[in-house]
Amino acid sequence: MRILLQTANSNADEWRAAFAAALPDADITLWPELPASVDYVAVWKPPAELFAKLPPARAIFNLGAGVDAVLKSPTLPAATPLVRLEDGGMAAQMIDYVTLALLAAYREQRAYARQQREGLWQPRLPLPKAAFGVGLLGMGVLGQAVAAALSPFGFPLAGWSRTRKAVPGVATFAGSSELPAFLARARVLVCLLPSTPDTRDLLDHRRLSALPRGAQIVNVARGDLFVDADLVAALDSGHLAGATLDVFREEPLPAAHPFWRHPAIRMTPHVSAVTLIEESVAQIAGKIRRLEAGQTISGVVDRVRGY
Repeated sequence: MRILLQTANSNADEWRAAFAAALPDADITLWPELPASVDYVAVWKPPAELFAKLPPARAIFNLGAGVDAVLKSPTLPAATPLVRLEDGGMAAQMIDYVTLALLAAYREQRAYARQQREGLWQPRLPLPKAAFGVGLLGMGVLGQAVAAALSPFGFPLAGWSRTRKAVPGVATFAGSSELPAFLARARVLVCLLPSTPDTRDLLDHRRLSALPRGAQIVNVARGDLFVDADLVAALDSGHLAGATLDVFREEPLPAAHPFWRHPAIRMTPHVSAVTLIEESVAQIAGKIRRLEAGQTISGVVDRVRGY
């Protein structure tokens, strides 16, 4: 079995060691070296040159949950299945991040920080949890994991997806016609959608205006879900109270971008759910073994939908 491995980071040797441990019979080659034949490819933000030179392979595995960078490649082989990571150790990290942001919003930590700077001793009464709805925009593997983790906190949970999902303890909405009603319930909107042609610029002025006044945003998905200028305008007007942003249209975020200095925005550098090498390789290796045994696998990307 021959595997071609390419990473965009400096940790290629760690990935190769993990693949070697998980699949000891595999012959693993690091790009830009290219063997005469390849069975499987594992990539992260691959250059177009890789696919242009790639011999026929049985499957391409993306070393992350988001496949938008791979789908943008003009040389991506049309007939080769593309497989995404379905967790890779990311769910637990994302649960921590979202829970922290949600509780900070509910307990008004931004307001207390402002009062501290102003020298104000002014207790604030929290809203009843029953009036503090949490909207999960995206109900895939990670969205459902976040929903399950938030359930014990007692907030009303709503979830929106392209097609309806049945999720215990979550009021589910589906399709564009139900999006406004979903947004109207969300005092905190947690964004978990992939970047696809249908989701890019989804959260524009009209849809941000559908959120309750004083709502807050938590984006752990992709930066291009938002129209940046419309998000800033909604914060400036006071319609939105705050935003916690981990992902951006351009990364690293340009120094002149207004997000850096906006008092209602908290930023982190795309760290809400870092891909863990051993967990990710274990998942990929399991799928390779299933393919070798002639069995089906999950996580195959529908290229029309974009995930």
